[in-house]
Amino acid sequence: MEINDRFLRACRRKPVDVTPVWFMRQAGRYMPEYRAIREKYSLLEICYQPELAAEVTLQPVRLLGVDAAILFADILLPVIPLGLGLEFAKGEGPVIGKPVRSLEDVRALNPVDAETDLGYVLEAIRILRGELKGVPLIGFCGAPFTVASYIIEGGSSREFLKTKTMMYSAPEVWHMLMEKLSGILAEYLVAQIRAGAQAVQIFDSWAGALSPQDYESFVLPYSQKVLQAAKAENVPVIHFGTNTTTLLPLMKRAGGDVIGLDWRIPLDDGWALLGDDVAVQGNLDPALLFAPLPKIQTRVQDILRRAAGRPGHIFNLGHGILQHTPVDNVKAVVDMVHEYSRPPFALSGAERSRSGEEV
Repeated sequence: MEINDRFLRACRRKPVDVTPVWFMRQAGRYMPEYRAIREKYSLLEICYQPELAAEVTLQPVRLLGVDAAILFADILLPVIPLGLGLEFAKGEGPVIGKPVRSLEDVRALNPVDAETDLGYVLEAIRILRGELKGVPLIGFCGAPFTVASYIIEGGSSREFLKTKTMMYSAPEVWHMLMEKLSGILAEYLVAQIRAGAQAVQIFDSWAGALSPQDYESFVLPYSQKVLQAAKAENVPVIHFGTNTTTLLPLMKRAGGDVIGLDWRIPLDDGWALLGDDVAVQGNLDPALLFAPLPKIQTRVQDILRRAAGRPGHIFNLGHGILQHTPVDNVKAVVDMVHEYSRPPFALSGAERSRSGEEV
């Protein structure tokens, strides 16, 4: 079976035939096939049933022609075995039943064993490796800061006031919590890789709420711990955050073969901040998928022009696909990226092998 290796090659900054493309939240509510399943099952019920999670993961691969699949799961699944409770309230997002606010709360957290407590996620990965027919599979987890912010705030937040108050006023509680979370998340990510994930991404979705000084002091060492554990398993590691222009050099220091760029910075400027020794992923604004196709085409071409054909660009959005996004527009972007990034004399995988280049 020939693997579609352009995504994995791009992660390693190797030449590719065309720019690989996949989308965060590529399986989700914008797809009729997913909505049909959600009419019968809650999000958590889908996650708990490996066959269902695998089916939802496969839907966009079949429909869109993306170059990678990302496991359908949720970054907060490890919160459940911690004993904090998790539910998804309609219109409100995740709600944590027992927020962590004190040293006693941190000490009361249950130990978590990824193989047993999150075994349903690992089983979905094993199923998918048999079903994907050569399309690489991305596993993932939340970064320690983003997971911590949810369990301290009790859910989503705009100001992260409780989180920052703990950082500033009770640093001993903060560091104990982050030490515990980073250990659990590192183990979870490694377990996904050993179950068959061929690349992994850590989602630090809310890191952009921090100043560089606070990121360096309160977050970087813990993200680094998770990223280094994954890197030791010898698969590509993607480090993603939003609104992180001021944090990019620090995120690179924390680790990752690929750094995610959102739409708030031009791709070439972001890559210049990071340096040529790291790959980048991004960076179309998800809202642009609602625009007329000529406008989308212009923006896709602009991003590819800024990447300039350099090895190490993975086309993606700056964040996840939004609800109600037109499916046809998502598919059109995949086709555009592949068409506009194809050089006149691109080599196929077989041709690269014959030419002696490592595949």
